[in-house]
Amino acid sequence: MADQVANETRRRAALDSKKLPLPSSTRILTVSNQKGGVGKTTSTVNLAAALARGGARVLVIDLDPQGNASTALGVEHPAEELSVYNVLVGEATIGEVIRPSTEHERLDCVPANIHLAGAEIELVSLVAREQRLRRALDRYLGEMEDPYHYVIIDCPPSLGLLTINAFVAAREVLIPIQCEYYALEGLSQLLSNIELIQQHLNSELTISTILLTMFDSRTNLAQQVAQEVRDHFPTQTLETIIPRSVRVSEAPSYGQSVISYDYSSSGSLSYREAAAELAHRGAPVSKER
Repeated sequence: MADQVANETRRRAALDSKKLPLPSSTRILTVSNQKGGVGKTTSTVNLAAALARGGARVLVIDLDPQGNASTALGVEHPAEELSVYNVLVGEATIGEVIRPSTEHERLDCVPANIHLAGAEIELVSLVAREQRLRRALDRYLGEMEDPYHYVIIDCPPSLGLLTINAFVAAREVLIPIQCEYYALEGLSQLLSNIELIQQHLNSELTISTILLTMFDSRTNLAQQVAQEVRDHFPTQTLETIIPRSVRVSEAPSYGQSVISYDYSSSGSLSYREAAAELAHRGAPVSKER
């Protein structure tokens, strides 16, 4: 226990002594894995919060009909309010839908509500149905005097039109993989779909980041899964691993990230480290703060 406390203290000191680099242009990432329960929304919210605390301006786009990312960021999303659904069907611009998050002054959210559940069907008949989010987002970012440093899109646990819109809008894919049995099952289908998107709809898209989540250091299985993922994705997998944590699970019910809910927890520390790694890799740097 004493060694663990000392290790966490050293890690916090290392984080606090460094400033996060900011990208010279907006990085647009989609967080995706069609397997449910792997930590997509949790990772989206906590990485966004950590990046905002590190000095970046961050926009989270909630593309999951459940709206959990909106809830976790303290953004109300009742059915009668404008949401990302209205953006996709052409009834509103992103600028009209954005809401500030209570999490941090540099963190905003495009919320989702229950209307998004029917968007898959409605999008089928629309012109350029796969391009709806990208066109709206590119237009909005192009009009901004001081664009966001990061746009992070939270996807539903499926490979339907909503996820395809996220892939087309993004330039990078971040895949959370839980350190449990069947971790890599279904991943080949996800990779095949990303390859199709690259070939036909978005040649800029790359799988830039793999994040290991729900790691239980007490089990050999978790160690084996982590090693297997690193063997398959040696350059994309972050060094940081997100541990299983009660605090991480509790935070969304309070409309907070774990970083605000319990800043000193191991989950908070790990997500801050993951955000720092994400900031340092994969993009040119303009300056440090």
